[in-house]
Amino acid sequence: MTIEIFAHPFSSYCMKAIMAFYEKEVPWTLRMLSPEHPENNEEHGRRWPVRRFPLMVADGEQVMEATAIIEWLEAHHAGGTSLIPADAAQAVRVRMMDRIFDNYVMTPQGRCVFDAIRPEGDRDPYGVAEAQKLLDTSYEWLDGEMAGLQWAAGDDFSMADCAAAPALLYADWTYEIPARFETLRAYRQRLIERPSFARALDEARPFRHLFPLGAPTDRD
Repeated sequence: MTIEIFAHPFSSYCMKAIMAFYEKEVPWTLRMLSPEHPENNEEHGRRWPVRRFPLMVADGEQVMEATAIIEWLEAHHAGGTSLIPADAAQAVRVRMMDRIFDNYVMTPQGRCVFDAIRPEGDRDPYGVAEAQKLLDTSYEWLDGEMAGLQWAAGDDFSMADCAAAPALLYADWTYEIPARFETLRAYRQRLIERPSFARALDEARPFRHLFPLGAPTDRD
């Protein structure tokens, strides 16, 4: 089976999906989305006019959105790390935490970053403040929720951790996780040290100059 992923290595949601492929030890081919590869951009736009990524194409089958790609991967490839528990009740926790990291960490983080790249007169200080308040709430809740846990859904690494890794990486760069949240900061560090994420981070490293707020050099 030939699997292609239309993506950019520095994209948080692309990292999320790429981590899953490394965890499952499934080979794939990058269709780089950048100005240097207009043919990929054109095909991506034809396949998915919304032009969001990642987009996966596997022998003609097309799947959009990182969570759906991981669900597809788990359904079609039994090897490597099991990212979604076979037990339906346990899987609820994984899916719940996946959505929490996407919606309440990644989304407000992105709102802050996108505001920074707007023209000066179009910026939204109120919106950024609201996003930061949501991050404050999420950090505090996650710090308590992760107490005693190795990974987001328990003892086993899962899809939820694939969501958490880039979300917490970029959120901390954007609006640093306070030192008092030791549990959450320790979890973020475990994610950084996870081989699948470490590999994705290394592949993204050449693009750090693209981070609008400036990528710190001491928090990964």
